[in-house]
Amino acid sequence: MHATPPGKRLARRLTTAAAVLAATAGVLSTAAPAGAASARQDKGRDHGRTVDVQLLSFNDLHGNLEPPQGSSGTVTETQADGTKKAIPAGGVEYLATSLRTARKGHEYSITAAAGDMIGASPLMTGLFHDEPTIEALNKLKLDVTSVGNHEFDEGRAELTRMQRGGCHPKEGCFEKGKTFKGADFPYLAANVTDEKTGKPILKPYTIWQHKGVKVGFIGVTTKDTPNVVTAEGVKGLKFADEVETINKYAKELDRQGVKSIVALIHEGGMPASGSYNYDCDTPGAGAGISGPIVDIAKKVTPKVDALVTGHTHQAYACTIPDPSGAPRTVTSAASFGRLYTDTTLTYDRRTKDIVRTAVKGPRAGNHVVNREQPKAADMTKLIDRWKALAAPIANKPVGYISADINGRGSEAYEQPLGDVITDAQLEALAPADKGGAQIAFMNPGGIRSDLAHKASGGEGDGVVTYGEAFTVQPFTNMMQIKDLTGAQVVAALQQQVSGPNEAQPKILQVSKGLTYTLDLTKKGAERVVASSVKLNGAPIEAGKTYRVAGNEFLMGGGDGFPAFKEGTNKRVGGSDLDAFVAYLTAHSSKGAPLAPPAGGRITIVK
Repeated sequence: MHATPPGKRLARRLTTAAAVLAATAGVLSTAAPAGAASARQDKGRDHGRTVDVQLLSFNDLHGNLEPPQGSSGTVTETQADGTKKAIPAGGVEYLATSLRTARKGHEYSITAAAGDMIGASPLMTGLFHDEPTIEALNKLKLDVTSVGNHEFDEGRAELTRMQRGGCHPKEGCFEKGKTFKGADFPYLAANVTDEKTGKPILKPYTIWQHKGVKVGFIGVTTKDTPNVVTAEGVKGLKFADEVETINKYAKELDRQGVKSIVALIHEGGMPASGSYNYDCDTPGAGAGISGPIVDIAKKVTPKVDALVTGHTHQAYACTIPDPSGAPRTVTSAASFGRLYTDTTLTYDRRTKDIVRTAVKGPRAGNHVVNREQPKAADMTKLIDRWKALAAPIANKPVGYISADINGRGSEAYEQPLGDVITDAQLEALAPADKGGAQIAFMNPGGIRSDLAHKASGGEGDGVVTYGEAFTVQPFTNMMQIKDLTGAQVVAALQQQVSGPNEAQPKILQVSKGLTYTLDLTKKGAERVVASSVKLNGAPIEAGKTYRVAGNEFLMGGGDGFPAFKEGTNKRVGGSDLDAFVAYLTAHSSKGAPLAPPAGGRITIVK
């Protein structure tokens, strides 16, 4: 998604929080860390020509240290009879237990991630610029991760601080007497270079080794990062092609004698099923999965033995052929710490290469981070410490709901929480002195969570706290209002399903009064029926001017919507979080909670 310019985000949050309160009265560079192997209880297979190396991986944590709310905190499992079951999952207390249990009996064990460890995070960690998340990842013994697009939400300097440590340059140290130490693991950014020097801004690769076993890791993020992050966040940076970059550094590792290579790629695909245990190896190589990662996997050099991916928040463990036609594993563990992947890399001591990679079998594959297992005590202590610091802001009630209001949890194009958010933005910006907005749009990726009627560990009384509202809208992006012609409004709607968004549509959430038909039997821009686009029952007129509101990321053309960038007569409003909180407060009370909207703004034809 996106972020506000570096250095401004926390200041905005604290200002917003104060207003709300008033209104509502390097581990891995050349070797494994000392003692890491000896701490494991069993040596596993460590004889003969080959040795099994365990690769544990996850992706897109987004600072979700506590169990995520609502449907964002479940995974879908297909049962033997074909029915589907939702399983509560996630939370770093449980992720730590899962990973520590999985490592037992495996002396050769590596834990890796594929980006977006931070950014778009809940308030408990986002309020402190994700320092709590990095601390938790250190405790998890994460060995290496690639950067993701969200690692750039607050810009290059802040990402560098996450790696190297030090207190925030504007807000200082958040705990008295403690200086943030930074990540114990390397962040890899092979395809992210400085525009002036052409050099990677962080390490392009790293080498894990233990008892003569060497595995190289190359980390890249999606080359599309500039289109999904605010311009300020990627200022001065270039994002190169993922395949070209991986192939370049695979050759370099090979020249150094490192023959076993894993690529950590913050780009992903869409499996044909949303169940984490879906077998995407259906007849026809890669037939069970689509999206950018398929093309990437088919082009990455055979020197790379496995691809750990992310970005799309999907779960899959697939086999896609490399350029030589040999099968190669491509995995992703959904998001928010709800799953982890266990991959077996069989290492040949003589050739120094991987002779077999497996994500099938009783141990390999994606595993649920279930909440029935014991919590890791050290993670509980970490969460409690940071929660206490955030509590004065996080726990303040700002509204009430009568039932779950989903924002990410269903496959429907129109999400109930999307309706609430756009209505909130329209209401905040409709007054003439606030911009005179007639229509509000919200990009779906900016809605980071559901509003759960019964929050994790709560009483089910429907209270919405400031912390929960922040989790839904964590970017605190400033709102903008622009003049757009009716033709430009229709063009924006068509860009949801055309151009870069044709393969994976990004359906905008729209404010009340705007309606249209999405015809899925057609292709490209034709799927949005232009004649069906109406405002308050009247057809949108191509030559007429409308005042349109959206967050600064979307109105800047982000997520593949250049039509918004063409708008004129721009006015800047308050933040999206301000509008959301104000709406919840104004439209709900304990005796009259806010109900999920009825929907019906987008008519779907299949």
